[in-house]
Amino acid sequence: MARTGRPREFDKDQTLTRALELFWSRGYGTTSIQDLVDALGVERGSLYRTFGDKRRFYLDAVRLYWDVYERHLIAAMDTSPLLPALREILTHPARLEEFISDVGVPHGCLVGNTTAELVPHDSEATEVVTRSYRRFTEIVTDALRRGQATGEVTGNARPEAQAQLLLYIVQGLSLVSRAGLDRTAAVAAIDTAIESLRA
Repeated sequence: MARTGRPREFDKDQTLTRALELFWSRGYGTTSIQDLVDALGVERGSLYRTFGDKRRFYLDAVRLYWDVYERHLIAAMDTSPLLPALREILTHPARLEEFISDVGVPHGCLVGNTTAELVPHDSEATEVVTRSYRRFTEIVTDALRRGQATGEVTGNARPEAQAQLLLYIVQGLSLVSRAGLDRTAAVAAIDTAIESLRA
């Protein structure tokens, strides 16, 4: 007998957070709408009405991921001394136990994963990741500029260039982590980068 009545209500924010975790662990291409229906316990029609198609649902999840990360980044860059906080940000992908999915592989960074999987063929995804990278460099540049002013960070390079280098390091580390990572070597490389910033 066909079901009647209104579809069961669900919490949109909570559902998006759970979808983020699924997309993060499995990737965009290998996560089907049925996977989302099964994992979230929400009817297919309700998902489409609330979030649109899978691509839009995924990009909403990426935006949520970045919003959470940016808040954490801003808080970290607002601490003193700066360099230990910066080291913590950079070593985060090296702690693989925080990036292990249900299939036993590292998650990496969801923004970086989106770059690898959807950019440049998807213009909206390209805009999302470009904005995320721009915000990273803006936030870190401001922090490094303050660090230079206090004498903690070397003034031998422009803070914009230093921040761009750190973006390349954190995204490169996140990408490499998906293929397996020697944590000791990764942390040693990060420590070398941090020391290069020290006044």
